[in-house]
Amino acid sequence: MKYRIFWQLLCSLFISLPATCQDDVDLFNYWSYYSDVENSLYKYFCDVAFDQLDQRKQTVNRLKTREDWERRQQEVKRRMKDIVGSFPDKTPLNIQVTGTVQKNGFSVEKLVYESRPGYHVTAALFIPENLVDPAPAILNPIGHSTLSFRRDIYQHTIINLVKKGFIVLAYDPIGQGERLQYYDPALGKSIFPSNHEHSYPGAQCFISGYSPASYFIWDGIRGLDVLESRPEVDPQRIGMTGISGGGTSTAQICVFDDRILAAAPECYITNYNRLFRSEGPQDAEQNLVRFIAEGLDHPDFIALRAPKPTLIVSTTRDFFSIQGAMESYHEAGEAFAALGEAENLQMTIDDDRHSFTKKNREAMYAFFQKHLQNPGDPTDQEIEPLSLEELQVTPTGQVSTSFQGETMYSLNKKVVENQVEKLNARRRNIAEHLPQVRRLFPKIAGITVPEEFGSAVFSGRFVGAEYAIEKYLIPGSGAYMLPLALCIPTEKQSSEVVLILHQQGKDYAINEDGLTKELLAQGFTVLLADLPDIGEMGPGYLRGDTFIRNVSYNKWFAGILTGKTIVGLRAEDIIRMINFLHSDRKYESIAAISIGTLGSELLHALAISQDVAKVCLIESFQGYADIALSQEYRTEYIHSTVPGAIEAYDLPDLAALIAPRKLMILNPLSANGDTVDESVASKNFAFPSKAFVQQGVKDNFSLRVTSREEASGSVLAWLSPE
Repeated sequence: MKYRIFWQLLCSLFISLPATCQDDVDLFNYWSYYSDVENSLYKYFCDVAFDQLDQRKQTVNRLKTREDWERRQQEVKRRMKDIVGSFPDKTPLNIQVTGTVQKNGFSVEKLVYESRPGYHVTAALFIPENLVDPAPAILNPIGHSTLSFRRDIYQHTIINLVKKGFIVLAYDPIGQGERLQYYDPALGKSIFPSNHEHSYPGAQCFISGYSPASYFIWDGIRGLDVLESRPEVDPQRIGMTGISGGGTSTAQICVFDDRILAAAPECYITNYNRLFRSEGPQDAEQNLVRFIAEGLDHPDFIALRAPKPTLIVSTTRDFFSIQGAMESYHEAGEAFAALGEAENLQMTIDDDRHSFTKKNREAMYAFFQKHLQNPGDPTDQEIEPLSLEELQVTPTGQVSTSFQGETMYSLNKKVVENQVEKLNARRRNIAEHLPQVRRLFPKIAGITVPEEFGSAVFSGRFVGAEYAIEKYLIPGSGAYMLPLALCIPTEKQSSEVVLILHQQGKDYAINEDGLTKELLAQGFTVLLADLPDIGEMGPGYLRGDTFIRNVSYNKWFAGILTGKTIVGLRAEDIIRMINFLHSDRKYESIAAISIGTLGSELLHALAISQDVAKVCLIESFQGYADIALSQEYRTEYIHSTVPGAIEAYDLPDLAALIAPRKLMILNPLSANGDTVDESVASKNFAFPSKAFVQQGVKDNFSLRVTSREEASGSVLAWLSPE
């Protein structure tokens, strides 16, 4: 074997296996140099992002003239429109005014509008008293807060603006205030915090192929329509400001709506170079599909506004890096200068954490007073906030219980149903569909098929009474090594080697799961391995603001921004593992078994590599569409999904590409983790079954639902049918 060295040359590495202890299959406790291996996944995405950002910087550095920057603006706007996708037609807002509160110097109209049919947005319109002429107005999206604009710190800014003569429309983002999507009446609150309210259904939007930001952006655009519908508002003097997630919405909405004359995003603008090195990507709506891969970054939001008045509001200890904010300010400043309005880009900075400050508020008031032609005193004043009861918009305090309307999940469900219908139509013509899937899926999953494999590093052998364990490191697709443990029976040996990929890692596979040792007892050599973020290679330091049920969505978002996927990276590494085994001509054939979520990665790898004769998926979820269509799904499935795949394929299509080789699907799981009834599973996997029949290998496809106790027996029977 290319990677194995004769026993007599390696006696210094021999260690006997104690009969009573667990098997040691770890490698990185020996190879100290690779101490950062648990961060391999996230740092791979970082390396990809940094390369893309460097290329972008080279492009921007070549911009010198007004014409250069105007061409850049047109190109950036085109790319952002392509990324976000088309918006729906404007439909009636169906504005309902549910109450009015009169306060000293202003009134508040509580209202509900429909940004899309049945998709209710709760809002409050703050109107200064004694207006004679139409007044300037501010659209105010709210940052991540369960109370939304009802929270004292938000009211402080809103009421100060109103007392200075501005009309303010503040509205609840989806998942906040009275728009909780996962509201539990028994708890009296959502089962999730606000950023999880965004990202749990937001991930389903990404699976469908688009960013949930489209819902947030459209809510704001329709909010501008609400303002324009009011006779009190001067439509030529509209500004927009929001902090944190509201800063995100401000930056994004300004790209798509030219009615915003002056904009002041607060505690959001930085750049991805600094963000990836610190807090990491944020929750779902802050990530636009392939944004970095398309040569875009935060300063593009600002430069795109040139020469319109824009104020960047920042704090020095924000998790949105102040260094990145200053770098974006200076880059965008080149655009404003080239367009002859350098003074229209301003920046205010205060020394604080991610929060409002008096200094920054007063700078923002002065900015809007100047550019919306509403002069006055910018001094920040103490205010008396309204009570929660005074600002309750809906009868029950929640849209979900007052109107039973649409949610992000229900709207996306319609998108997915349409995608599945089209996918099923294409499946009717197998001869056309499967070649197209084979051509498209590597690009969609971000797979670069390995051509160079490097050399394995032999790392020791443990010898026991029944089997020996040889340890190896092989180069991965990123700047990391993959840990392998080759388990070899000491007596009878099959000519077949089995690769086992367990979602809990190789240590769990050999010491807890049981299947590995049963295969060894039957004479099969078994290769155990960890993949990025699995076993020894995870989970690393990054949790992020969307760490839902022990899963970091933020790592997955890093792939979305860069046009790469966790599935694609792991599939490349599986191909590397197969190459490791294939180089040993001693084995007549290779079988591969996944246990848990890694069935997705294994199918991607083996739809490319033809060097595996038998494939078995144990307790794999059924497909991406199933996850996107289920209101409740297991969060651990997310890392093993490919954003945008269901436009072209799903796991049953990859399963069909395994033919004519042997494929067994054992105990498939529903999106919520339950074992699927065999009749339901048969329906869901009817397409690959048909593909195997068409190739004349009907018996090579097997779908079984058994008890866990019987599962090992099913695998052994599948491996040795005789």
